[in-house]
Amino acid sequence: MIKFVKVWLLLFSFWLVTDAQAQYAYKIAKLKYNGGGDWYANKTSLPNLIKFANTNLRMNIYPEEDIVDVGSPELFSYPFVHMTGHGNVVFSDAEAQNLRRYLMSGGFLHIDDNYGLEKFIRREMKKVFPELNFVELPFSHPIYNQKFKFPSGLPKVHEHDGKAPQGFGLIWQGRLVCFFSLECDLGNGWEDQTVYNDPEPVRQQALRMGANLLQYATTSYQ
Repeated sequence: MIKFVKVWLLLFSFWLVTDAQAQYAYKIAKLKYNGGGDWYANKTSLPNLIKFANTNLRMNIYPEEDIVDVGSPELFSYPFVHMTGHGNVVFSDAEAQNLRRYLMSGGFLHIDDNYGLEKFIRREMKKVFPELNFVELPFSHPIYNQKFKFPSGLPKVHEHDGKAPQGFGLIWQGRLVCFFSLECDLGNGWEDQTVYNDPEPVRQQALRMGANLLQYATTSYQ
């Protein structure tokens, strides 16, 4: 098994060049994709997650999210990319290959089903890794055991079909490269409280799990 140590230091150059941004270690981004799905959903989610992680984990992430196209070479500028939406997703062959190279090079993709995304994600991620299948991660997996502990797995933010939340992963050469949160609405829990009026304990659990994802993606030894 390849040993990956502090992936963002080995495989990316994240130090930002402008005077205004130089104090931050790196940026994270939301993935823009084709197919008609609302990739732009949850507009306050990532800024709130960044603020939480910077405060509680001292992660020093630039406070605003970037937007990156799945087929762009700029994808390689981010150690962590978040994808969400409710509808259709379509990756071209070139986009799928770009995403594959990004993930094989040390990048990390979090896909959050905002309800209705699953069938498209399973289809399109097969273009990216035809040799891999999503596997449900055990609650003992390190992603649930970073700064914050989740002995029962993902927190439940919103109800849709009455199903328990599940966390699936794509594992390439022993390394978790993509985490897919399902029946959870994790990103909704990161939104401003006024968006969904979720109870604050629910929001805090969602933010803690999100911070675990960031910490795992950028600091874990695998």
